[in-house]
Amino acid sequence: MAVLKVIRGLSPGRCFPLEKACSVLGRHPDCDIVLPVGAVSRQHAQILRIDNQYYLEDLKSRNGTFVNEEFVRGRRRLSEHDVVRICDLEFKFLYDPAADEDSSTVSHVRIVDDEPSAGTSTIVSKLDISAGREGLRLTANAEAKLKALLEIAQNLGGAVTLEDVLPKVLDSLFKIFIQADRGFIVLKDFQSGRLIPMAVKHRHDAAAEQIRISRTIVNEAMESKGAILSADAATDERFGMSESIADFQIRSVMCAPLIGSEGQVLGVIQIDTIDPRRRFNNDDLEVLGSVACQAAVSVENAQLHRIAVAEEAMKRELEVAYQVQQGFLPAEPPVVPGYEFFDFYEPARQLGGDYFDYIPLQDGRVAVALGDVSGKGVSASLLMAKLSAEMKYLLASETSATDAVAKLNRVFCDSRWDDRFITLILTVLDPRSHGVTVVNAGHMFPLLRTRSGKVEEVAKASDGMPLGVMEEEEYQADTVQLSPGDCLVLYSDGITEAMNSANECYGDERLQTQLAKPADSVTAVGKGLLEDVRQFVGTRAQSDDRCVVCFGRKA
Repeated sequence: MAVLKVIRGLSPGRCFPLEKACSVLGRHPDCDIVLPVGAVSRQHAQILRIDNQYYLEDLKSRNGTFVNEEFVRGRRRLSEHDVVRICDLEFKFLYDPAADEDSSTVSHVRIVDDEPSAGTSTIVSKLDISAGREGLRLTANAEAKLKALLEIAQNLGGAVTLEDVLPKVLDSLFKIFIQADRGFIVLKDFQSGRLIPMAVKHRHDAAAEQIRISRTIVNEAMESKGAILSADAATDERFGMSESIADFQIRSVMCAPLIGSEGQVLGVIQIDTIDPRRRFNNDDLEVLGSVACQAAVSVENAQLHRIAVAEEAMKRELEVAYQVQQGFLPAEPPVVPGYEFFDFYEPARQLGGDYFDYIPLQDGRVAVALGDVSGKGVSASLLMAKLSAEMKYLLASETSATDAVAKLNRVFCDSRWDDRFITLILTVLDPRSHGVTVVNAGHMFPLLRTRSGKVEEVAKASDGMPLGVMEEEEYQADTVQLSPGDCLVLYSDGITEAMNSANECYGDERLQTQLAKPADSVTAVGKGLLEDVRQFVGTRAQSDDRCVVCFGRKA
């Protein structure tokens, strides 16, 4: 996952992941990457991910956006290690932050694989912390260590972003362990399995040019779920005289895993020293184990917070998408003298794949369409929007309802729709002749309810394949004549397949029985059906979109 890494301003070394297809940078709190600097515009720039390439665009900001000190005009593709400057803030663009080896705070960390060899281990102590956060003792320098632990607890207690708080943990550990020469915290990326350096600290600046972390030590702590203390890592054959240990003359080392509430390993904290005379002891290991337990809680809390923020952002986006989708549906039924219309639409989720529309035609006729896109949620709603737009266009350009449906079918036979299909019923009402032309693309047959209460399936001659199945499908039209008091009912399978707590479906038989009950108007027919479905379902959650359209002649 690509990131923007801060190299000047804010918190140097902090990485902003570019997880979305569009990440907006700016001063406004709703931006994906918030830059709280007065000179930064509210929405300053954005980074687009297109076919695994990343592009930077300036959003007409007040002070401009620069890449490698070149002013950005239009869209500019980002390359590895490009430097993005926004006012006094500088970022490095990285496809692989773990492989970056520059001199910024965390970017110069490199994790190396070491091959251990057999031999005598100089591990002098091992502390099992996989059982949780209880049972750890403080026995050495308790007063000073307790003070530092309280400081760490305060830092971790209010942690929301780990990039800010984990470096403070290392600062406090260096107060406890005055013999420590360096320390680092790495977390595991559960999607890729990689270890991501989150914080690094050196006692001496001269040692900070490059850090190479031995995966051998880290793996031992993570696999055993135990905190490890080695008296002399440089001669500890358990670590196989690994290259990174030899290069940095690491002597005494402690490494503690961060164990989550479900027992999963989140990462590690490691502290080491290059002075063979100033080794860590068992009491030090217990202190580090205590810190690791506290840090693990904060890591989990921060991850949950990040998920909650992402879910809240998604919720807001879905609310906007819902409003947009409602805009594709009719705001009100058409006004046709002598006729009455009723409609109902209720998605199972925030976005649905059912569709209905009233489309006035030039000669006074009215098209009434109802469709059902396979699947649910966002993907189905996008196809529903496509269906709505194409239906209006084709009915305006084609004189025949069958030709319009045939062309619509060819649109959705495109391979880009990922084998999705749509069932559709298209009816065209001619209020002068009171005839209704019906074209059926794999949908349930319309139900005709006569004034006397008789209910039957009609237009069976028009049965065709769903849209998007067979490109050369030819569709047929059928005709239904409406008498005064007659009503035509179109519905999606969310009605007949509505299920109650006993796993029973509402079904066709109950549907027709309900429609046969006395009703003095089209609206009464539709509302009576919906109320009967609600009573049948009871408290069971809705599992499919529900759509009903009724229209007919007034009695």
